[in-house]
Amino acid sequence: MPATINRRVLLKSRPVGEPKPTDFEIVEAPTPRPADGEILCRTIWLSLDPYMRGRMNDAKSYSPPVEIGGHMVGGTVSEVVDSRHPAFQPGDIVLGYGGRQSYHVAKAGATPGPFGPLKLDPKAAPISTALGVLGMPGMTAYVGLLDFGQPKPGETVVVSAAAGAVGSAVGQIAKIKGCRAVGVAGAPEKCEYVVKELGFDACVSYRAPDLFAALKDACPKGIDVYFDNVGGDVLKTVLRQINLFGRIPLCGHVSQYNATELPAGPNLGVVVGNRVTIRGFIVSDHADRLPDFRRDGTAWLKAGRLKYREDIAEGLENAPRAFIGMLRGQNVGKQLVKVGAADPTRG
Repeated sequence: MPATINRRVLLKSRPVGEPKPTDFEIVEAPTPRPADGEILCRTIWLSLDPYMRGRMNDAKSYSPPVEIGGHMVGGTVSEVVDSRHPAFQPGDIVLGYGGRQSYHVAKAGATPGPFGPLKLDPKAAPISTALGVLGMPGMTAYVGLLDFGQPKPGETVVVSAAAGAVGSAVGQIAKIKGCRAVGVAGAPEKCEYVVKELGFDACVSYRAPDLFAALKDACPKGIDVYFDNVGGDVLKTVLRQINLFGRIPLCGHVSQYNATELPAGPNLGVVVGNRVTIRGFIVSDHADRLPDFRRDGTAWLKAGRLKYREDIAEGLENAPRAFIGMLRGQNVGKQLVKVGAADPTRG
């Protein structure tokens, strides 16, 4: 039987600039009970992602904001502990969107999307990968690079936040497609990880005294595809080196997520002169690509062509701290929170 207490992380106040621990509140509430057609899920793994910062603002976006007093959103991998649906049994492992809480109720039987509800096979891959390299971040890299970046063999692909969950997959997929992969990251150890462990051809630090020169040295033939996760000065610098008919998938702009005033934009004159295509995208619009991504991503992972790292915080109470650290760039790889025990893929 499930526990009678459900721990939850609530949004206590809307942050001004960088979020603070006091913007969150951890409370206890009764564990919910499933109705007919629903399942009760116990969270094992919780995903932390940069887009969640935007959900903390009271502003129009592609997704509604979290209400003050509401629990923070997030992808989850959970164990079914009570089922009122014939397709799910206690003990099943499921991908869902339960958010920052110990238990949640999900409506089963709905058509699975990129974020569930979806039953997982613990024998196929570690279940935590459903939130990372085989989950939303991996699919974001897959769709953004292949559908909108359209890389061709021999071209140069640059990706910012290269040591993160999305960026690390982008560069590896670029290599699989026969491209030169160049990352942009922060700390030297991140650049070393991207090159030595993930197999990128080069990685430059956005903190370099002369980012333009560092990027030019890493991209002697210019830049054909730039997968943008950060915006800001990196985007401005890339635009000065983008090739004719370059493609720029816009995935995120983490450099300004905590900004209280919008920064000045880049000079877009080169976009006209070089006939550059810039395309913003949201991965949830592309659920039709899920079967292709799962097929290719799983095959690449099993073949050792798609590697990953997980940065794990222990305990739901540490989710706010880990989230703030992720926005500061302190994590390497996919940021996860281990909420509950009994991960069947980890003993």
